[in-house]
Amino acid sequence: MAIGGDVAAGLGVVGDGAGAGDDNIILNPEFDDGLDNWAGNGCKIELHDALDDGKVLPANGKYFVAATGRTDTWNGVQQDVTARMQRKLLYEATATVRLHAAAGGVAPCEVRATLGVQTADGRQQYLGVGRSQVSDKEWVQLQGKILLNSTVAKASIYIEGPPAGVDVLLDSLVVKHAQKAPPAPAPDFEKLEYGANIIQNSNLDDGLNGWFPLGPCTLSVHDGAPRVLPPMARESLALDDDEPLNGKHIHVTNRTQTWMGPAQIVTDKLTLYATYQVSAWVRVGAQASGGAPQTINVAVAVDSQWLNGGQVLARDERWYEVGGAFRVEAKPATRVMVYVQGPDAGVDLMVAGLQVFPVDRKARVKPLRRLTDKVRRRDVVVKVTGSDGGAVKQDPAGGGVEVRVRQVSNSFPLGSCIMRTNMDNEDFVDFFTKNFNWAVFGNELKWYWTEPQRGQVNYGDADDLLRLCSDHGMGVRGHCIFWEVDNAVQQWVKTLSADDLSAAVKSRLTGLLTRYKGKFRHYDVNNEMLHGSFYQDKLGKDIRAAMFRTAGELDPDALLFVNDYNVESMCDTRATPEAYIQQIVGLQEQGAPVGGVGLQGHVSNPVGPVIRSALDRLAVLGLPIWFTEVDVSSANEHVRADDLEAVLREAYAHPAVEGVMLWGFWELFMSRDDAHLVDAEGRVNEAGRRLLQLKREWLTHAHGHADDNGEFRFRGHHGEYHVDVTTPTGKASQTFTVDKDDAPLVLNIKV
Repeated sequence: MAIGGDVAAGLGVVGDGAGAGDDNIILNPEFDDGLDNWAGNGCKIELHDALDDGKVLPANGKYFVAATGRTDTWNGVQQDVTARMQRKLLYEATATVRLHAAAGGVAPCEVRATLGVQTADGRQQYLGVGRSQVSDKEWVQLQGKILLNSTVAKASIYIEGPPAGVDVLLDSLVVKHAQKAPPAPAPDFEKLEYGANIIQNSNLDDGLNGWFPLGPCTLSVHDGAPRVLPPMARESLALDDDEPLNGKHIHVTNRTQTWMGPAQIVTDKLTLYATYQVSAWVRVGAQASGGAPQTINVAVAVDSQWLNGGQVLARDERWYEVGGAFRVEAKPATRVMVYVQGPDAGVDLMVAGLQVFPVDRKARVKPLRRLTDKVRRRDVVVKVTGSDGGAVKQDPAGGGVEVRVRQVSNSFPLGSCIMRTNMDNEDFVDFFTKNFNWAVFGNELKWYWTEPQRGQVNYGDADDLLRLCSDHGMGVRGHCIFWEVDNAVQQWVKTLSADDLSAAVKSRLTGLLTRYKGKFRHYDVNNEMLHGSFYQDKLGKDIRAAMFRTAGELDPDALLFVNDYNVESMCDTRATPEAYIQQIVGLQEQGAPVGGVGLQGHVSNPVGPVIRSALDRLAVLGLPIWFTEVDVSSANEHVRADDLEAVLREAYAHPAVEGVMLWGFWELFMSRDDAHLVDAEGRVNEAGRRLLQLKREWLTHAHGHADDNGEFRFRGHHGEYHVDVTTPTGKASQTFTVDKDDAPLVLNIKV
């Protein structure tokens, strides 16, 4: 039964805010007072106690609201919250929603809760709160979180999303200050035996005991496999034995599905939150001439969830190393099964020496520090002389010549992703500018952001971010000129003819690189070319190299990067180091001035030897490697911190890596859940503290006395320094830079 409704007028003026308590900031949340405080956003709203002859009833109270007459996806129910929402305070939102169509059913679709904001300086922002798939069959709870960074003139929360003509029903809306649960303690690994293989009878000394065929395939044991552990496992296990394997392997025949292969149940052998490294030798049987390359995967089935333990592409009948890692963070309801799968039906599969073992990532810190010392530090000699150039006379009674060295900053590029909305939060800006020396924009330079509609070009957000970075002396990466993946291309671009698309590509290149010539130190020219081919499919194989060539002509000082994901993790046969090398060399052969290799670094369960193996392979290109979008994810802050440390230490210790960019650090402004280092209200968590700890470790401080020759020696990380020298006759101070070089740096100081 309909009880009334109309279209919204305007939003109220800004208030002081009163949303810090536990009370719901939504007024009349279950419509007990009719439509008071509610309005339609571009549509009408109606109050009901039932629909469809009682088939649709309220989920909670006595009434619900229907947004009707919707002519666009953004139309829906809204409420002004300007005076009741505080900035920099985290809110949790829960909306109970449903779909309805006057005639016939409606297909399930996405419903979104959105906060529409007009800032005090007139900018319009739309902040996603939450989203869920919703149908007309039942009420669904849509949940999410909101953080308001800006000082606002207007703020309204509204429910939107379904196609035009579909009514959106809202039963209730609750928005409260989010209560922060105390962080979980670090997992207890006291009884965990690192390096112990949880695979039974891995060496097949006891035939097939412990193994079973997944599906109606046939397993048998044969000789002829490698007798050494694969390199990545050997590095983690630090084995001196040259022959730990016995040469036996499982041969799988009669495979009628890709998922068929050897399997084991390991449910009771797993420790929650431990990181397990996976390693094996794998091979495929003989195929007809010209047979296609075969994907081989070590899979982990946790109840109904599939985890990727590593993949490799077998191009012939050689033995291949497959390696990877996985982690289980919730107690399985039924079972955990490890199995090897992948090749086409009818193709035989061979597996030897499968190792699944918990890896001690802390044990790798010491060797990485040794590598870091070689790659990131340099010998320095501080030579103190008198004003006449002669040696300073020592005065043992007065303590001699005292030298105190303090490193001010490390020159290794360590940056983060930022977004325009982050600039309005001074706490975010403070953490960012104090702890990073490079930046990359999350969306604000992407083509779909700067030109969402054809001819409507707006670089305002990018200009603002660039100004912030320039004010703080930061290097900035330009991400990205184009994005090769189809679903990242805006709709108007997809509709262009080949000629019009070619013209639009040239216009994008000219407009962007002319405007910002000399402003961006790097450009990701065409993002994720291992995973997409939109421009290549539309404009031919030469278009990728042409993009590089044109970009190089327009801004010759910028390094031009390829940029892709999964290359460092050995979990994606489309993105192996070898495939990346082949792509880069192919571009170079077409005259593309590829200047750097971008590894995005969206890593799950990082294991050092796996990452280093990928870096070693890519290093043969002789190009600088950058981690461009690093994030790690775990519900446990301590595990997340270990993940982050593993990636950063591997990067910092490798000679081919010349920079690391994090893909954000602030809660709600990350691309992955459970990845933030700082919570929404500014608390630095364990992962954030680990980052700060590493930054302190990578600064050098030295204090002592010069020898009889007036020399004081130390070995320091590359970067900027300040030195104070005190002698019996005077004092002197100086700043200096330790650059990368094999020869010692000699610093002469006259007192």
